[in-house]
Amino acid sequence: MTDSHSVAQAIARLYPEIAAHGINVSVADDPATASWRVVLTHGGNTLATYLERKDADDCVSGVKCVGLGVQIGRFVENYCLSKGECPT
Repeated sequence: MTDSHSVAQAIARLYPEIAAHGINVSVADDPATASWRVVLTHGGNTLATYLERKDADDCVSGVKCVGLGVQIGRFVENYCLSKGECPT
């Protein structure tokens, strides 16, 4: 069974831009939606999104989480690159 720590580690491994830009990631089980709640933060900027269990299992197995990758890309673009707030 996949746990939140494994999901967070897989996300960090698959998306090195998170560490490169100093973005914090937290992952928590959300029983109400039967998914993982993924929160990206940097400074006062936060993005919360959900990762389906199947997608999380794929991430842990080394397969990129396409939907999550799009969200990460948008966060980096909107809050790091366009505002110059994150290290590059």
